[in-house]
Amino acid sequence: MQDGNSFDYIVVGAGSAGCVLAERLSASGRHRVLLIEAGGRDRNIWIHIPLGYGKLFTDARVNWLYQTEPEPELKGRRVIQPRGKVLGGSSSINGLLYVRGQREDFDHWRQLGNAGWSFDDVLPYFRQAEDQQRGADDLHGAGGPLCVSDVEPHPLCEAFIAASEQAGFPRNDDFNGPTQEGAGYYQLTARNGRRCSTARGYLKPALKRPNLKVVSEALATRILFDGKRAVGVEYRHHGMLVQARAAGEIVLCGGAFNSPQILQLSGVGPGDLLKSHGIEVRHEMPGVGADLQDHFQTRFQYRCTERITVNDTMASFTRQVGAALNYAINRKGPLSIGAGYAGGFFKTDPSLASPDVQIHFILFTAESVGQKLHPFPGFLASICQLRPHSRGTVHIKSANPEEAPAIQANYLSAAFDRDVMVAGMKLTRKIMSQPAIARYVAEEMNPGPSVMSDEQFLAFARDKGTTVFHPVSTCRMGPDANAVVDERLRVRGLDGLRVADGSIMPSLVSGNTNAAIIMIAEKAAAMMLKDAMRPAAAA
Repeated sequence: MQDGNSFDYIVVGAGSAGCVLAERLSASGRHRVLLIEAGGRDRNIWIHIPLGYGKLFTDARVNWLYQTEPEPELKGRRVIQPRGKVLGGSSSINGLLYVRGQREDFDHWRQLGNAGWSFDDVLPYFRQAEDQQRGADDLHGAGGPLCVSDVEPHPLCEAFIAASEQAGFPRNDDFNGPTQEGAGYYQLTARNGRRCSTARGYLKPALKRPNLKVVSEALATRILFDGKRAVGVEYRHHGMLVQARAAGEIVLCGGAFNSPQILQLSGVGPGDLLKSHGIEVRHEMPGVGADLQDHFQTRFQYRCTERITVNDTMASFTRQVGAALNYAINRKGPLSIGAGYAGGFFKTDPSLASPDVQIHFILFTAESVGQKLHPFPGFLASICQLRPHSRGTVHIKSANPEEAPAIQANYLSAAFDRDVMVAGMKLTRKIMSQPAIARYVAEEMNPGPSVMSDEQFLAFARDKGTTVFHPVSTCRMGPDANAVVDERLRVRGLDGLRVADGSIMPSLVSGNTNAAIIMIAEKAAAMMLKDAMRPAAAA
C-alpha cells in the first residue's frame, strides 16, 4: 500500500463535472486538490475534431464501452452505453450539443423539495460557465471556460427547419433562449472548429497550479471511512494500491454509472446487494443505483436525392482531402459538425405546456452508431422522448472494481413512454413529408413506408431503438427516504462526502445533459467553498 498524501479535497472522476470541480476548488490557491481519473490524457486527435466523436464509440482507450443488460421491452437486446474514460470524460467523446433543458425542468426540481435548484437559482451557474459566441445577455454568459458556438448553415438543415414550419411549428434560433419549442440549429461546445471539453476549457488552464494534483490512469476502488465520515480514497495506479486522505471533503464525479458503483463497492447502498457480493454494509441506502433514467431514441434514415451529405464526403477520396484542407485552413466544413446539426423540440399534443420530444437532424447515415457510413447520400432524423417515466438500476456485479456494473435501463417499460414514442415517430413522419424536405428524400429506408400503424411504429422502436446517451438520477437528490444526496449534494447520513454529476438529477432534463451537468458542478463548487468558509461549529 502506498501513501498518496493528504489533500483538502479529493475529486473522483475527471469528467464533465470533475474537471469543473478541480478548477474551481483549486482556483484560490488555498486548497490542496487531488483529481483522480481512471482514463488517460486527452491526446487522441479525434477527441478535438468535432466529427471525430464517431470514431470514439468503439475505442476502448477513451471509452468504457458499457452496455445494458438484456432489455425486456426491446426483445432482449443489449443497448450500448458509451461513457468517457479520459480526461474530460464524456465531454471529450460526446456529440458536443449545448442544450440546457427547459426552465420547467429546474423549477420541478425545486418543487420536489430541492431548495436552491429552481431555474432562477441555477441560471447564474449556466451563465458563469458559458463563453457564448453571440455575447452575453440575461440568459447567456461570455468569458466563461466553456465555449459555445454557432454552426454553418446547410441546405438540408434549412430544408428541415422550413419543413417544421410547414408542419405548424415555429423556427427557434436559440434552444436555450426564452422558449425551447421549435426547429433550428444546435449550438456546439466548440470554438474555431475544436471541441471544448471540460478538460480543455476548465482543467488545462489549471494544470500548472501547485495546489492541484491530477492522477490519470488511476481507478478508484473504494472510499475510506472513519465511522460515518469519509476520510480518503483508495485507487489503483500502475499496479499499485494508493490511499489518499482528505482533510476536507471527497466529491464523486463518476457519472450515473460509476458514482453508484464506487458507493456500492465502499459499502454504501442496498444492503442485500452488498451482502450478496461479500461487501460489509457501512451505510444502508436503497436509493444508490436506483431511479436510472435515460433518453431513448429511434432513427428515421433517408436516402438523399443530392450528394450533399457527410456520406458523400467520406465516400470520395477527393472530397475527403477537400474536407481535411477546409478544416485545417478554415476550421470549417464536415469535420467541424457535431452529433446534431439542426433539430428541434416539439409537442406531440398541442395542449401540452412544453415540448415533450426532441429531434436530432444529422447529415449522415450508417447501420448503427459508430459504424461505417453508407456509400450513398443519406441523412437521418432521430426522435426521443424528453421526460420518460421508465426507471432502471445500476448495480455492481461483484466486489471487483474493474468489473462493469449491471446497467438495466428498462426502456419502454412504462406505457406512457411507449405512447409518447409512437406519437413522436408519427410527428417525425409528418415533418419529413413536408414539401421543403421531401424534395431531398429519395427513399425512407427506416422505418420504411410499410410502417404505418401505431403497432408497427412501436415494433420498430423495440427492434431498432437505442439510447441518446443521457443516463442520470442513480444518486438522486431529494428530501425523501430514497434520495441519496440532499440539496447541497451531501450523501445523506455520511459526513465529508458529496456527489456532483448527472447522477444527482431528480429527473431527466428536457434535452442533452452535458450543459446541465457542468452547471451542477459549478454550483457544487460554490457550495463547497462557501461551506469551507464557515467556522467548524457552524458547519
